[in-house]
Amino acid sequence: MSAFFLKRSLQALIAVIGVMTLIFFLQRLAGDPVLLLVPQNATQADINTMRTSLGFDRPLIVQYLEFMGGLLSFDLGRSYVQNVSVWTLIWSRLPYTLMLAGGALVVAFGIGIPLGVLMAIRRGKTEAKVMMGFVLAGQSMPTFWSAILMIMVFAVWLGWLPPSGARDNVSLIMPSIALGLLSMATFARVARTAVLDELEKDYVRTGHAKGLPMRRIVVRHLLRNAAIPVVTVAALEIANLLAGAVIVETVFAWPGLGQLTVQSINARDFMVVQGVVLLGAVTAIMLNLIADLLYSMIDPRIRLEGGA
Repeated sequence: MSAFFLKRSLQALIAVIGVMTLIFFLQRLAGDPVLLLVPQNATQADINTMRTSLGFDRPLIVQYLEFMGGLLSFDLGRSYVQNVSVWTLIWSRLPYTLMLAGGALVVAFGIGIPLGVLMAIRRGKTEAKVMMGFVLAGQSMPTFWSAILMIMVFAVWLGWLPPSGARDNVSLIMPSIALGLLSMATFARVARTAVLDELEKDYVRTGHAKGLPMRRIVVRHLLRNAAIPVVTVAALEIANLLAGAVIVETVFAWPGLGQLTVQSINARDFMVVQGVVLLGAVTAIMLNLIADLLYSMIDPRIRLEGGA
């Protein structure tokens, strides 16, 4: 186990360094942020003064080494635009993104997994075909389009839900559905395939031969054995929710990290973008590590690399 954690920690460190190096240099190709910070009537002397105060007059490699050195002390720097700590901005927006991700997970897990199990158990039946049509529609519809469609129907035409903002819990309904719809379809299809594979195995036939009801076979035995592929997809889908939040938060004017990222990219606020990307990279790595640990808990036959 210790060898496994050591290896994964080293891989995680290399991955984080690679991601931060890539985002650091790619952002510099977007243009000079100083030109967006100075007034339109600023002189070249004003521009040079601003560039010097922000440290952009130094060689790029020096800026890079200073940034990476700051990461060692968990210092993400300050926003060029808002002149506040990047950590302050992230912590102020993070609760909204966590609320949105939580709501999307409820939609994805709460609807996707039961749908997948039912489609497998009722395969060939009319209701299974109807559910598959619903799942395919959810997987085929782009996130931005489903978000706009819900605003038109439930906010504009029916007036049931607020079209944007985060005024109350009701405002969370449409963004959560829009963000979780694609993941719901993915979970449903993966769960269906996993359950179908398990239904063909000997222990299911043995349970039928002993007269056990199908519900007991599914709940007591089949679901646990079918959980491995679902856990694998879950680690990827939860990370994808953070990426999808950028679109959903922009459409619904939801004040989370996704909206902050878009605003910072448009303003060339490099330090904020780097901070959000770092948080996303660490989250994705941690989710994959948790998935590896869950494998051995779900199926004791699976042993972590380096374990006994």
